[in-house]
Amino acid sequence: MLTGKYNDGIPEDSRFATNPEFFKNSIEALKSEEGQAKIKKVKELTKIAEKLGGTTTQLALAWAAKNPNVSTVILGATKPEQVKDNCGAIKLLDKLTPELMEEIEKILDNKP
Repeated sequence: MLTGKYNDGIPEDSRFATNPEFFKNSIEALKSEEGQAKIKKVKELTKIAEKLGGTTTQLALAWAAKNPNVSTVILGATKPEQVKDNCGAIKLLDKLTPELMEEIEKILDNKP
């Protein structure tokens, strides 16, 4: 979800498309009002990522790495290109100012 992969529907090469029966509940959740609200948040995060010169995936990983309560960020890549893209998160770390982190927190609106 955070990658922005489903912002414009379900891509043909995605697990949801190639295994629709297995992911039936996830697909239905994605299409629900709550799922669409999550996609809206991802679209807002995408604008921030692009402004910083990165991808939404890179922003998500950099955000996690910037969190002082996180010691390790584990990648979930299934393709070699994804690993390469994920490593680009490093270039965003210094760009995540406290003000920008707060803007992201406001978009997410899920801080305990």
